[in-house]
Amino acid sequence: MLYSREILNFLGRKDVRKILKRKDSDAGERGKALEELRSSLFSRFRFSESAKRQEKRSCGPVLALTFNFLVAVGIIFMNKWVLQGVGFHFPICLSFIHYLLSWALMAILKAFSVLPGSPPSKSTRLSLFTLGFVMSLSTGLANVSLKYNSVGFYQMAKIAVTPSIVLAEFIWFKKRVSFSKVVALAVVSIGVAVATVTDLQFSLFGACVALAWIIPSAVNKILWSTLQQRENWTALALMWKTTPITLFFLATLIPFFDPPGVFSYDWNFRNTALILLSAVLGFLLQWSGALALG
Repeated sequence: MLYSREILNFLGRKDVRKILKRKDSDAGERGKALEELRSSLFSRFRFSESAKRQEKRSCGPVLALTFNFLVAVGIIFMNKWVLQGVGFHFPICLSFIHYLLSWALMAILKAFSVLPGSPPSKSTRLSLFTLGFVMSLSTGLANVSLKYNSVGFYQMAKIAVTPSIVLAEFIWFKKRVSFSKVVALAVVSIGVAVATVTDLQFSLFGACVALAWIIPSAVNKILWSTLQQRENWTALALMWKTTPITLFFLATLIPFFDPPGVFSYDWNFRNTALILLSAVLGFLLQWSGALALG
């Protein structure tokens, strides 16, 4: 049905109607023009699918997971350094800078026609809007949690996302896991609970933020995986569509979670360079995570 609408839109264009109304003496030229039209339609419908296959060939699951793991470890310590060592006490604004730099980098890729196009999928604007909103909560609350908690506590909360994903997929999609995996997840959950209670830098506000972060983080990963696996979205194409929505909601969260004074911060060369380096790692983390989920 979607392809039929695309074809009707092409046939309804003025230049196409002129081609179809030419006389028989122009049959050769008309046939050539129609063949070019057919090739354009075919390449448009097949572009996203071939881009998805190329992405899978160039980045297998092992490479994607390794890439994501290395970047995830690096950005945790970099963000902790920026939030405390550099004195940039604005976690939501830091997330906003991350996504703003990601959007700028993807805009450059799009200008050079490197960014893959959107697939002719069944994705609705509501699903993309929901994903962008959940991403803003997931990333923003993650940095707030990292500001008020220790790295160990943050990692424990991050591990707790996995049982949340399994539970959510069981409720929504009726996905079941084996008994051995259920036991493993139970052990992980108990370990997270013990580590949470015994953490020396435990704070009530930080714990509440970490708890609030787990749910949107799990939903974020489920939505990413669903859109990429079922509807042939590439990682960069989906990031390009959802980043403006994420930026909007992050901007609305800044007054609620960040203290005032971001414009009076000491934006010297060293501090700015470290924040931008953190933003580059943020782009790589989002990209590698999307590749792994895909």
